Parts: sequence; structure tokens; C-alpha cells
Amino acid sequence: QAQLVESGGGLVQAGGSLRLSCAAPIRTFILYAVGWFRQAPGKEREFVATISWSGGNTDYADSIKGLFTISRDNGKNTVYLQMNSLKPEDTAVYYCAARHNLDGSPSPVHYDVWGQGTQVTVSS
Repeated sequence: QAQLVESGGGLVQAGGSLRLSCAAPIRTFILYAVGWFRQAPGKEREFVATISWSGGNTDYADSIKGLFTISRDNGKNTVYLQMNSLKPEDTAVYYCAARHNLDGSPSPVHYDVWGQGTQVTVSS
């Protein structure tokens, strides 16, 4: 099964920005909604953001609303997560996931394909 590939993670100081990318080697990528999730050590995986197949509908976790922006370029089979004003509590492994549905979901169980994750560390 095709696997997504995340990139763009790293170490950043509090207040800084990072842009994560999620490359999807899926021929019919346009038919997939995509979500970003994150998991901090000792915590459950949590929802961050989703985007519909067209990019017309997006949804965000309350904790990052107004700070993070999800977008997609279907011509490049890539979804992005722009993260601004990062805080130490944003430190986690960030995963992207795709579901064969036109709309996204905040529940990780609704996703069919996952990446291996990219580490984001925000220092204080």
C-alpha cells in the first residue's frame, strides 16, 4: 500500500515557524482528503488539521487554530502544514494521513494511508 512521506520537521525556537510537507505517491490523490496528526511522548495521537480533496474545506484543532494553515497542491500530490508562532507544547512527531473520501475527519481511525512521521521540536 502506498505510504505518505512527510518532511520539513526539525528544531526551532519558540515563536518560530516550520512548514511540513506530505508527499503522496497515490495516482488518484485528488480523491483523497488528508489530515495532519501529532503525537507527543506518552500521549495519544491527536488531530491537528484536515483538508478536503479540493482544498475548499479545512478544519483545525482549537489549540492551533489561527496559527497553523493546511493547504494542498494536487498537481504536485502534496499537502502542506504551515506552522507559525510555535510553542514548546507543539513538540511532537507529526504524521500525515489520507482517506479515500472527499472530506476529512478529525478521527485517525478514518484514515487509510499514513506516513512515518517527522519530528518537530520547539525549544523554549
